[in-house]
Amino acid sequence: MDKYDMVIKGGNLVIPYLGVKKSDIGIIDEKIATIGQDIPAANAQTVIDASNRYVFPGAIDSHFHIGIYRPLTEDAQSESTSAASGGVTTILSYFRTGHDYLNKVGPYREILPELLELSDKSFIVDYGYHLACMTEDHINEIEWLVKEGGVSTLKYYMFYKLLTLAGATPEANNYLMIDNSVDFGYLYRFMKEVGRVNKLYKEYGNISLSVHCENPEIIRATQAEVQANPSDVPMKDYSNARPPWQEELAINETAIMARYTNCPVNLLHLSSQKAVEAGVDVSQRYPEIDFLLEGTLHHLGLSNDMQLEQKAKVNPPLRGDSDVDFLWDAVLKDTIKTVVSDHACATLEKKKGDLWTSLPGFGGTSLMFPVLVTDGYHKRGLPLHRIAELSSANPARYHNVYPKKGAIMVGSDADFAIVDIDKEKEITLENLYTAQEFSPELGMKYKGWTDYTILRGKVVFEKGQVTAKPGNGQYIKRPVKLHY
Repeated sequence: MDKYDMVIKGGNLVIPYLGVKKSDIGIIDEKIATIGQDIPAANAQTVIDASNRYVFPGAIDSHFHIGIYRPLTEDAQSESTSAASGGVTTILSYFRTGHDYLNKVGPYREILPELLELSDKSFIVDYGYHLACMTEDHINEIEWLVKEGGVSTLKYYMFYKLLTLAGATPEANNYLMIDNSVDFGYLYRFMKEVGRVNKLYKEYGNISLSVHCENPEIIRATQAEVQANPSDVPMKDYSNARPPWQEELAINETAIMARYTNCPVNLLHLSSQKAVEAGVDVSQRYPEIDFLLEGTLHHLGLSNDMQLEQKAKVNPPLRGDSDVDFLWDAVLKDTIKTVVSDHACATLEKKKGDLWTSLPGFGGTSLMFPVLVTDGYHKRGLPLHRIAELSSANPARYHNVYPKKGAIMVGSDADFAIVDIDKEKEITLENLYTAQEFSPELGMKYKGWTDYTILRGKVVFEKGQVTAKPGNGQYIKRPVKLHY
C-alpha cells in the first residue's frame, strides 16, 4: 500500500475543462500520485481536511511586476507572500533593463544570471520571468533566452517608443538607459525574431511576444485635451486622457505586424469593450496567428464610476461600469482566456504628485479567487471549473508551464488552493499580506478566500498564517517541455 507525503481528503476538486468532482488526492515527492475515493489517512504523513471546500489547481499569476517600485529581493519576499495568501503558487513576472528593477543595462547573458541569483532566496512561491528586449543585442539573444535561460515570453512596451524618437528629452532617454529607438521599426525586427524562434521551438510550445497596446502619440494629444479642461473626477479624467479607441488602434497596429512576422502575441490587460472587440477582430482576421486576450482583476473588479482616489491610477486606466460588464461578458464567453493581477507593489511615495505625475499601478494578487468567485461565480454564474481555467490551466498552457503546473492530474506538481467559496471578509491591508500601504479595494467585501495554499505538496499558507520562508520558491524554466 502506497505511503503518501500528504493526502488532501474530502474536497471538491475543481478540474479545468471538466468540472467539479469530490475526491481525495495523494501526494508523493511533490507530485500528484493518485486521485481517488477514500484514500486512508493512516497512509499519509500529513492530512489536510478539505471538507466543504473547493480544491483548485494553484493559481498562476502570469502578469506580475516584482522589483519595479521597490528593491527586488524585498519585493519578491513580501509580494510572493501576498500571492501565497491568495492561492497563487506560481508567479510569472515581467522584467526589463533600465530605470527601476535592477537599474542596469547590458546583455541578458549577464543580467539574467544576476536576476536569478537575487531571486533564488527571495520567493515564497515558484516563479518565472518574461523579459522585455530593449536593444538590438537583446533581440539577438532571444534564441539563447529560450534554449538556455528558460524564458519563453518576451515583451514590448508600445508607449516607450515615444521616449526614444527624435526630440525626446534627456530625462526620457535616461529612464530607459539606452541610446537606440524602440520605434515600430524596432518592433518589426523584434517580432520577426520571435516568429523565427517560435517556429524553431514550436514543438515545445509557443514563444510569444506580450505587448502593452496603447498608442503614445494619441495619448499625447488626448491627455493635453483633458488637462486643458479637467473635471472633478480624476479617474474619469485619466480614462479620457487614454481613451479606449487608442487601445483599439494599438491592437490593430500590433496585429498587422504580427501577421507579417508570424509572431504569436499576448494582448495584455484589455481594459475596455473596444479593446476586447479589437482583440476578437484581429484573431478572426488573422487566424494563423496565436493571440491571447488577457484580463485583469482590477479592470474586472473596479470602475471609474466608483468613488476611487488617485491611488487607483493604472495603465490602461480603469473604465466605466459598461466596460466592466463587457469584460465580464468576454470572460463568460471564453473570449478572455486568462485573468491576472498585473501586481505592482506601489508605495505611497510613488503615488505622490498630481494625476499626471504620480506613478501607475498597484497590487492585487491576493484577490485572485475573491474577485473571480464573488463577481464571477456568485454574481454572474461563472462555473467554478472556468475559474480554474482562467486562473491556472490557461495561463499554464499559454505560458508553457503545462502540465507541470495548472493541472489536477497524476504527475503534475502538487499545487493547490483550497478555497471556501462562501467565506466573506472585508478587505484590510492585514488580509492582503502585502507591503503596499494602500489598496483601492479597502473596505469592500468579497467571498471566496483561500484556507490553504499548497506548493509542490508543502503547505505555504494555512488559515491566515504564512508557513513558508523566502527561498521556498523555485525558478521554472519555460517551455517546461524543453527543460524538464
